[in-house]
Order: sequence, then structure tokens, then C-alpha cells
Amino acid sequence: MQSHSSQLLTTDCCIVGGGPAGLMLGYLLARAGVRVTVLEKHADFLRDFRGDTIHPSTLEIMHHLGLLDELLQLPHQRAEKLQAEVGGQEVTMADFSRLPVRCRFIAFMPQWDFLNFLAAKSGALPGFTLLQSTAFDDFICADGRVCGVRALKEGQPLEIRVRLVIGADGRHSRVREKAGLSGRSFGSPRDVLWFRLSKQLGDPEWGMGHKGPKQNFIMIDRGEFWQCGYSIVKGEYEAVKAAGLDALKQQIAAVAPFPAARLAEVGDWDQLKLLVIRIDRLDQWMKPGVLCIGDAAHAMSPIGGVGVNLAIQDAVAAANYLTTPLREGNVSLSDLAKVQKRRQFPTCATQFLQIKMSRKKSGTAAKKSGLPGVIRRLPFLRFVFGRIIGLGFRPEKPRDFGG
Repeated sequence: MQSHSSQLLTTDCCIVGGGPAGLMLGYLLARAGVRVTVLEKHADFLRDFRGDTIHPSTLEIMHHLGLLDELLQLPHQRAEKLQAEVGGQEVTMADFSRLPVRCRFIAFMPQWDFLNFLAAKSGALPGFTLLQSTAFDDFICADGRVCGVRALKEGQPLEIRVRLVIGADGRHSRVREKAGLSGRSFGSPRDVLWFRLSKQLGDPEWGMGHKGPKQNFIMIDRGEFWQCGYSIVKGEYEAVKAAGLDALKQQIAAVAPFPAARLAEVGDWDQLKLLVIRIDRLDQWMKPGVLCIGDAAHAMSPIGGVGVNLAIQDAVAAANYLTTPLREGNVSLSDLAKVQKRRQFPTCATQFLQIKMSRKKSGTAAKKSGLPGVIRRLPFLRFVFGRIIGLGFRPEKPRDFGG
């Protein structure tokens, strides 16, 4: 029921979700003269253990937008390759040194810094509005299509009339749920517990990758600390927690490259963050008046850290196809379908590889036919995977529509 006290706004496009995909799309649309409003349910972007990798494909987009040099002035670390330790030997799984782009590295930057950067650049453009502390509630529909959203801004009702709603609100997307879009889940055998360890003198030189005899300890160099991940069997977090923190730390110490005493820094369960891994994708990303992109359309495994960058590629493709229809005031279902058609292959191909890589073999077969072993025997593959991880299967370039 409509509240008589609801605030009413009108815009061309409402994007639900102020993550990388939502803010990138908002920037691109506003840059082209489209009125756009981004809804972000939180008051800020400060969330720990988010996808903090900015791949060469995204850095190339920032270059085309004239934002790269300023972005790289923000604190970050760089990884020119991804590594794994197998049987006590380090293997380069992906090498970015031969990519045909300006930045042949992954930049590790806190996602809140990246999002604050995009929000500031977008906010300088006329027609762009970012509403924080504003949660999507439901659609407004008329004549068989979505024509607006109902939201709560700091608890107060808000209605926004639009030509198009974009769901960029992540793997637990409310837009996807309310739109009734069906999908397929591919499952995953593992989940990940994230935590921090401070860096110390004598620590190994390491950018990003898996380290430890069982390859289920993940290390990312974050400058002053290590972002660490320990993979567990899916659905066993409560059992792990019931066994106690000391038991968990003993398990981690058995596969980590650090002395067990270093884990004393992890003093309580609040210092661990559970990432429930899921791989899924929608059958159809759209219905009249609404489109889902990024994790809202296809949740990715953290393998390769590609989820954020696939979402940004979706945003660029969406801007390329939808800017003109939005400016002309007539966004058809076929316009929305073009975005999915463009991004379907890279989504499916990436998920196919992630699913294959997550199905670990055991024993002698793993040593002989596991991916690290194959790359050790065929070194050129590190450059192939460098291209797949660094650029993806179909990198996008933002079009210039003028202002």
C-alpha cells in the first residue's frame, strides 16, 4: 500500500546496489548524460574481506575512462603472477607479463577505497545520485512491466519512478528475488574462512595464491598484513565451530607456511569471516523494466578472484547497449536481452573452469593430472591462464556517447 508520506523521485535508471558493478554502471550512464540513481543499503562501503582484486581488464577500463593514473595513486599492492605451492614447490599458475594492456598485474586495493573513488567521480557528474542507507523494498509495476521501486531511506518510505531498474545487489539479490527470475545452482564442495595475520620479518615473498601442502591455505599480500583463507568442507562451519577455536588453529597450522604461534593473533571467532561459496546463474537476466548484472545474475567462486571484474565487465556491456535506449526513453526487453547475450559466454566459460578446478582429485592422480602439475609440465599454460584470469573471455571497452 502506498504511503501518503512517501517521497517521490523520478530518474531514468535506478541501480540497486552500490558495489563495483552498480557504481561503474552509474558512472558510465551519468557520463553519457543519463539520469541515474544508485541505492546502497549501507551508510558506507566499509566491509571486510570483500573482493579486493582489481584485474588488468578493469584497470584497462579505467585507462579508457582517463581515471587510471589517479586510481593507482591510492595505496595498493601488485601481483604480476598468481602462485601455488604443490609438494613443497612453488608453481606459477598465471603470469600476466604478456597481456596486451597497460597494467600487467592485479592490483590489491581495499574495495571501500575503490568504491569511494568511483562514487566521488560519479558524484561530480550532473544527473548522478547516490542514496546511501537506502534499502530496496519492492517494484512498482504498470502495464506488465517494472516502472519504479519502493525503498526505505533511513526508515522513511521512498518511491522512484524509472525507465529501468538494474539489480546489482550481489549474490543475495533482492531484485532477483522480487523479479521472480529462475536460475541454476552448480554447488561447490568448499567454503572459506577468512582472517588476518600481521606481516613479520622473514615472511615469504608472496603476492596471491594458494600455499601449503594441501593447497587449502590462501594468502594475499595486503601490505601491512596477510589476508588468509582456510577452506573447509561446505556446510561444516557449525561443526568446526563446535570443535573449538584451538582445534581449528591446529588444522590451519598444519597447512600454513607460518609457525603455529602466529595464529595466537586469532583470539576469537569474530576475527573469522565465513565465505559461503556458491556458483549459480540466472536462466534469464531480465524481465520488462528490470535487468540483473554481476553476482545478482551469476554468483562466482572466489577462484582467480574474477567475480568483481566479471561484474564490472557486465556493467560496461550494459552501458554500451542501454545508454541510447535510456536517452531516447524506450528500453525494450530486446535491449536488455542484448546484455545477457553479450555476457553469457564469458559467464558460462568462467564458471565451467571454476567448477572443474574445484573438483579436486586425490592421491597419485592429483599429482600427475592436477592443474598445478599440468602447468609445471607445460609452462606456456601459465600465460594462457594469465589471459583468462587477467582479461577474461570477452573483455569490454566503454563506448564514448558524449555528454
